[in-house]
Amino acid sequence: MITLSVIVPVRDGEAYLGDALASLARNRTREFETEVVVVDDGSADATADVAEDFRRDLPGLSLVRNAAPLGLADARNAGLKLASGRYVTFLDADDWLAPGYLPRLVAAIEGLGCDFVRVDHVQAEGRKRETHRAPQPRRGVVLDPRESILPAGLKTMVDYPYAWAGIYRRELGDLLAFPSGLHTAEDRPWIWRLHRLARSYAVVSLAGLFYRRGLPASLTQIGDERQLHFFDAYDIVLDETEPRYLPKAARNLCALLAHHAELAERFTPAVRARFDERARAVLARLPRETLTEAIGGLEPERAALLGPYLPGGPSA
Repeated sequence: MITLSVIVPVRDGEAYLGDALASLARNRTREFETEVVVVDDGSADATADVAEDFRRDLPGLSLVRNAAPLGLADARNAGLKLASGRYVTFLDADDWLAPGYLPRLVAAIEGLGCDFVRVDHVQAEGRKRETHRAPQPRRGVVLDPRESILPAGLKTMVDYPYAWAGIYRRELGDLLAFPSGLHTAEDRPWIWRLHRLARSYAVVSLAGLFYRRGLPASLTQIGDERQLHFFDAYDIVLDETEPRYLPKAARNLCALLAHHAELAERFTPAVRARFDERARAVLARLPRETLTEAIGGLEPERAALLGPYLPGGPSA
């Protein structure tokens, strides 16, 4: 029986996919069987050929090819549909794993017996390495996911949305699916749903995933319409969030909106106009008191970036 399914979504990843798959090959173990599901999301380069080259090193590898790009959310969902392992984890094609990471990850969730386990990670940019810790100080104990959403004014587990920073029981089913159509910020409503609806989780001190930053083709570096998908993501969060969690959702939203406003010069004029329109619309959804509190929790310079988008405020 397959213990772990690793889902690897990729688009035009010829330059880096080999590193990711080689790190998976170094994580093979006799202790359990692993399958690797590579979802080639409409690549125009030799991504599929790179994946095919690893069939000998990764006997459990399967390759799905989308004729046209569907986006990261739907690529991951395609992988989830094919996954047959007892547990599921994710690996982006431009990241890689330390040797022995996956056995330790599986041992953590099996030892704790919870729905999902979250871990730390290492951010890699050029030659620089920096460990980022999941914002939960209680380690190695089973917790109620709902109790790790608040308080609104502190960094909590819903501020750490990275799907690849953990392992999940596949029996969570639809709770593991990502909102269809999102090309960015797909993990924001995803992590909120996990913490609102799953029964149990834990955090362990394991930092074996290397998250590669600063790539020119990364969606975090691109200023096209896809960047505006974070509005769609937070529309989902606001639609689903119970009133007691709304201050936290509002704080998340305002912080992310300020981040994008600070980088708005990367947008074309048409995308910038659409950004401004959607920023005003999403802030108008929030109760005035909640919005005031959320903006008040930001640093003054970042709070000032939201001034043009406030209800009744000046036009951007």
